[in-house]
Amino acid sequence: MVTEHTERGGVPAAGPQAPPAPVTGRTATVLPLGHRWGRYDLLWRLAAAAGSGLAQLFALEPYGLWWLGPLSAALLLFAVAGTRMRRAAWLGAVAGATLMVPLVRWQDVFGADVWLLIAAAETVYYLPMAMGVALVLRLPGWPVWTAALWVAQEALRARWPLGGFPWGKLAFAQPDTPFAGYAALGSSALVTFAVALTGGLLLWAVLRTASRGPRAGAPTAALALAASAAVVLCGTVAPAVGRPPAGETVTVGMVQGNVPNVGEMSVAGERMQVLQNHADGVHELAASARADGTELDLVLLPENASDIDPFRDPRAREIIDGAAADAGVPLLWGMSRFNDDGTRYVSSVVWDPETGPGEIYDKRFLVPFGEYIPFRDFFTRFVQRLEQVSSDAVPGTEPGAVEIGGTTLAVGICFDVAFDGPVRESVAAGGGIIVIPTNNANYNFTGQSDQQLAITRLRAVEHGRPAVVVSTSGISAVVDPDGTVAYQSPEAEPDIHVAELTAADGPTVATRLGAAPEALLAAVGLGAAVAAVVLSRRARGDSADG
Repeated sequence: MVTEHTERGGVPAAGPQAPPAPVTGRTATVLPLGHRWGRYDLLWRLAAAAGSGLAQLFALEPYGLWWLGPLSAALLLFAVAGTRMRRAAWLGAVAGATLMVPLVRWQDVFGADVWLLIAAAETVYYLPMAMGVALVLRLPGWPVWTAALWVAQEALRARWPLGGFPWGKLAFAQPDTPFAGYAALGSSALVTFAVALTGGLLLWAVLRTASRGPRAGAPTAALALAASAAVVLCGTVAPAVGRPPAGETVTVGMVQGNVPNVGEMSVAGERMQVLQNHADGVHELAASARADGTELDLVLLPENASDIDPFRDPRAREIIDGAAADAGVPLLWGMSRFNDDGTRYVSSVVWDPETGPGEIYDKRFLVPFGEYIPFRDFFTRFVQRLEQVSSDAVPGTEPGAVEIGGTTLAVGICFDVAFDGPVRESVAAGGGIIVIPTNNANYNFTGQSDQQLAITRLRAVEHGRPAVVVSTSGISAVVDPDGTVAYQSPEAEPDIHVAELTAADGPTVATRLGAAPEALLAAVGLGAAVAAVVLSRRARGDSADG
């Protein structure tokens, strides 16, 4: 029998520690609070794991209960503390599935099988994370290591497979909260770390108080609570560190033309209908500006604002030329540009009223099964409706620093905004205002548009500049540099809006550091997991020798 040396109350002396490994056989399991759950051990753990997933779900938009983010992290730690690796993996699966299945429900526009396949793939990442968390909970200082492992999980999920799918990050629930400020220092990774660290510290306070009693555990609990408060407080002042100076002010018009057949997988409608809707919106905006005496500098239109390639269709080009001439300023118009081999680029094109098409940004992160079919021959054999995606889009390769009307925009089309790289690189290349053209017509009233807007709000804080979302059918929005929404359109209705925006002139700390904070935090988490394995094996070896 191995005896663990503890201080008063049976809590290990060396900092925050996980409880002893569970006793096997018919003996009741001893959990972190010192309570013996006995035969109900698994049920309580399952409840905590499911609670973790639900807390993260409701922290995210469209619910927006952001303060549940730290609770989500704490509940997962509580669920896996002191359990075996296999059980920790299954508990991680419960937490992941409870989050992901409802979170990506909007994917069922492609069919329930596609929705559940994506949810299952996203859930898989929670298994190794939960196992790693169970390991590092045995180390001193575990709130730090568990938070770093959360970053590692999100970093991998945002990259692999098929380019990754970062939806549902802890950070994305914090667009204008005290935690959001960390984005200005270390992008979404540092926000996730701060949220998970706060949850771990709060759990540590609870465990120490419960194991030692209110009187003996109070000093340590107070220290943990003070550390949690410091994390939150530092997040509120973080954006002031290296804040970029203000640049020029520009008057920006926005057009949300609306589309037919909202909510269906195909929103093409009659030929040129989407294009005509948005051209009509430009004409309406131009007339309104003339009536008000407003001098526009540029006009923004959404992704796929033209359902016809104007580079190949003279009539489509004539319609856009007419809209640009009426506005009298350059337009940023979203469209698909088709190649001779049948593939296409999803693009935003600068359209000048005098010279026509100019600079082009091609979307870099494409939606698998939506904008292209990976391994097309294989998947369409089993899911024939995927053939409705008749042409595969190909990704662009260059940052979206687009000059229009004397202003450089940092453009990221739709799905691009969920990834740290595209917007960061566009800002680093000189973009003073973030612009996210998007087409969410398939997803109106599903919460997807709210989730995407929340991500955009975090990007505004991350790079210290205003952001504009311009959508075919909503939600279009104007976001201030602190992440607050200054204007928001209705969904599934035509809309025009004019905004005065002050560009930022220069990068934030996060823009300069790039992916370095994420890489460092992920390495710390993985290193802690390796250390926990080594120490565990060494302890077993010493026990056997004894």
